[in-house]
Amino acid sequence: MKIIPAIDLIDGQSVRLTQGDYDDRILMPKTPAEAIQYYSQFPQVARIHVVDLMGALQQEALETNVIQQLKQLTDLPLEIGGGLRNHQTIDKYAKIGIDYFILGSRAILDVEWLKEVVERYPKRIFVGLDARDEDIYVNGWKENSGRQLNEYMAEIEALDIAGIIYTDIDRDGMEAGPNVERTAALQRQTRHLVVASGGVRGQIDLTALKAAGVTEAIVGKAAQNDEFWKGLE
Repeated sequence: MKIIPAIDLIDGQSVRLTQGDYDDRILMPKTPAEAIQYYSQFPQVARIHVVDLMGALQQEALETNVIQQLKQLTDLPLEIGGGLRNHQTIDKYAKIGIDYFILGSRAILDVEWLKEVVERYPKRIFVGLDARDEDIYVNGWKENSGRQLNEYMAEIEALDIAGIIYTDIDRDGMEAGPNVERTAALQRQTRHLVVASGGVRGQIDLTALKAAGVTEAIVGKAAQNDEFWKGLE
């Protein structure tokens, strides 16, 4: 099982939200720099997931300087999300050595634009599908996109993307376990890698995901806890 630890940024600080609520945030014990160096020591870590939360909300990248500094602190690949709404922003991140780009809101609402980006950066785009039940949400999880998971996934099936990051919004930040059944169902219906996100607590959840056919998981709060890493197989 591959682990992708998450660093969520607001004003250069590492925070976590509960169910995507910007008014319900906690400051994480490790700074972004401390966290990325901490995560880099574990062999289970495939890459590190960094999200510009205010960038997602305000629809523009706001943490590029911080992310550039973080890139210099690890040899692991980084995947960056939040505010990636145009070619210029993605190109800027590519120039500073970012490996993967997570596209959410605009990729959901404008599939033709997504196709252009994938042609420009094949196998380097993760599409972020953030959902409540079957409904995909956009703009910092504030708005229902009007798109549903199954129909949208069918529409992007032929694209040369790196994978899909599926977040069950109602599980995110709750430490109540991921939506194993829905994540596994999505993996069965697509040729693309589906990465579980939201609610992962430890080995019990990773074991359940692996048994269901899911091979990668993003871990937020739990990943800053030494006990999480001690408990891994």
